[in-house]
Amino acid sequence: MAVAAIMAVQPAPVATSTLRLMYEDGSGGPVTVALTCDPAGGGHPRAAEACAALAVVGADPGRLSPGDTYCYLVFRPVTAQVTGVWRGRSVTWRHTYGNDCELARATGVLFEF
Repeated sequence: MAVAAIMAVQPAPVATSTLRLMYEDGSGGPVTVALTCDPAGGGHPRAAEACAALAVVGADPGRLSPGDTYCYLVFRPVTAQVTGVWRGRSVTWRHTYGNDCELARATGVLFEF
């Protein structure tokens, strides 16, 4: 009598993502927070939402859909940066916005820390 083997197919585990998010607005030193995803954690106060936003765009904040907030026309540059590893691949992103309102409009929850 032959015995059939039953194999359970399990999805491959998703690699943990570890990122460092930073912004600097010239009023002091940079503000930095750690963000881990899969599972969500780190020092980001809204880690799960930030991870979900990054998952939609493959960890490229430049591809996030901007909000519809009106921003004031004051030039006070803010540079934002994301570095680290997203699901096994290296991530480096940096962009300078005209002010903190433009940063918030473009990146949503990602830099809300």
